Amino acid sequence: MIKKLIKRILGGGKKKAETANHLPVVLGPQEHRINPQLLSSHAVRVTQTLQENGFKAFVVGGAVRDLLLGVKPKDFDVATNATPEQVKRLFRRAFIIGKRFQIVHVMFGQEIIEVTTFRGASSDNAPKDEHGRVLRDNTFGEQHEDAARRDFTINAMYYDPASQTVLDYHDGIADIRSKTLRIIGAPEARYREDPVRLLRVVRFAAKLGFTIDPATREPIQVMAPLINNVPAARVFDEMLKLLMSGHALACLQQLRKEGLHHGLLPLLDVVLEQPLGEKFVTLALENTDERVRQGKGVSPGFLFASLLWHQVLEKWNAYKAAGEFPIPALHLAADDVLNTQTEKLALQRRIATDMRDIWAMQPRFERRTGKSPYKLLEHMRMRAGYDFLLLRCASGELDAEVGEWWSDFIAADGPGREELLAKKPRAEGDASAPKKRRRRSRSRNKSAPIEDSAT
Repeated sequence: MIKKLIKRILGGGKKKAETANHLPVVLGPQEHRINPQLLSSHAVRVTQTLQENGFKAFVVGGAVRDLLLGVKPKDFDVATNATPEQVKRLFRRAFIIGKRFQIVHVMFGQEIIEVTTFRGASSDNAPKDEHGRVLRDNTFGEQHEDAARRDFTINAMYYDPASQTVLDYHDGIADIRSKTLRIIGAPEARYREDPVRLLRVVRFAAKLGFTIDPATREPIQVMAPLINNVPAARVFDEMLKLLMSGHALACLQQLRKEGLHHGLLPLLDVVLEQPLGEKFVTLALENTDERVRQGKGVSPGFLFASLLWHQVLEKWNAYKAAGEFPIPALHLAADDVLNTQTEKLALQRRIATDMRDIWAMQPRFERRTGKSPYKLLEHMRMRAGYDFLLLRCASGELDAEVGEWWSDFIAADGPGREELLAKKPRAEGDASAPKKRRRRSRSRNKSAPIEDSAT
């Protein structure tokens, strides 16, 4: 009891005292147990080059967090006391980027090592908008100030590959061991500085399976509207990281739990409450997560096309009900959805084009006669459109027979494909087909054409 009382009087004990004195906890290899083989050789080269030129340099942030968890990081960031101009002069392929805070990208083939200068305490004179979001802040400082400027305790540790030591300023090691996600400083102020942190809380909690510290969680729902004040491009980048984290389904569930889903993907919450929509989105996200875990590529266009399909489907049905022909109705529906999303998420033109192609292909899978299937095989987005079709079948939106027919057609050789085309029931209303045969064909094929099944 006496120890607890003294600790309370002194304002938090060891952790706060060390922070006040700017002294980090230093952990050696036997304590942190980081496997050096998980490090990028290019990240080590960057830190070594900076140190050889008289600068401090550390691997920092999420890379250190992942190393401590025994996971090979996907990206490596380096923090240094060298200015961006000094960093740029030391590397042949280095580029200064960023407006809000300048950083340097050092390129080694396809790998980019992001190098940041230690940030100083945020200046009261730094340009801010009316909501308190920092617009530009190139204030450089000391390492302990840089640690205080980072968002979460688990992302505020520094690893020196040369000495194999970890510097921990905010008890990040303890939070990793207790699986706790805790923001550094006053949560309200940190969220106001950069509302994207509200999304990062969700992503890290879902991805790592960590519990959000109560004080960190408390302001989230109240401050969620601040995300509307963030540039759409930054929101899109964060959403893309969230959806391609390998834990997309968990992230979306966490978004809903924290009340952050509104406005990011309009109507998504409604879709997830509808049986077909929920199953379709769940399957799409599970497939995406599995591909990420297997190290396979993931198409952002396919992912967003899946998330927004039931919004397109709803509008497509409405346009057809109003008398529009099916194909023009689909294009109008796609326009409506993409226009709404572009305002919120700044969908890149390339991604939007991929989404349109995937959606526009769906009615073409109905045409299983003549040359139409062969022409569809030549489409540059055929594989994505086909995978999308299988999702529709798996979710119950379409009869499984449609997907099975296309799977057989893709795998078959020339004679096999002709045999499949010969077995395909003729379209209802084809005057060239005997009526008796048409009735028999319909009885064998229980699935409706894709366009009709969408009504």
